[in-house]
Amino acid sequence: MSIQSQLDQLGIALPPVAVPAAAYVPFVRTGNLVFLSGHIARKDGKPWVGRLGQDMATAQGAEAARAVAIDLMGTLKAAVGDLERVRRIVKVMSLVNSTPDFVEQHLVTNGCSELLAQVFGERGAHARSAFGVPTLPLGACVEIELIAEVE
Repeated sequence: MSIQSQLDQLGIALPPVAVPAAAYVPFVRTGNLVFLSGHIARKDGKPWVGRLGQDMATAQGAEAARAVAIDLMGTLKAAVGDLERVRRIVKVMSLVNSTPDFVEQHLVTNGCSELLAQVFGERGAHARSAFGVPTLPLGACVEIELIAEVE
C-alpha cells in the first residue's frame, strides 16, 4: 500500500510547512539525509500547552506526539516532494515538558513512533530518544525532531 493510501485510510491530511517561530529553517537536506527542525505539538492551530505529570496525562501526551508526527510528515513531504522517496525514518528525538517525577516520556513519544510505523511500515522503524524537560517554547507539551534517509 502506498504511503498516501495509508494516510488516506487513516484520515490524515498533511499540513503545509509551518513558518518558523525563530531564526532557523524547517528542514535541511545534506546528501541522502533530511534533518527536520523540532516541531511543537499544536491543537486547533495553537501550541498544545501543558506539562506531563502536572496537568496532562500520558495518553493525552501521546495524542500530542501523534499530532507532531503529522506535522513532521507534512514538512518531510515538502522537503522531498513525495513521501515514497523516504527510504527510512532514521531517528526521532522527543522532548516532553514534564515534572521531575514524571517517568513516562517514552510512552508519550510512542504516539509519534507508532504513527510513523503505521504510515511507513518497515521504513518507519527508527532509533529514538525521549527526554523530560522543564519547559518548551510557547509552553508546548511536546517537541519532536526527525532525521530521514531519502532517495
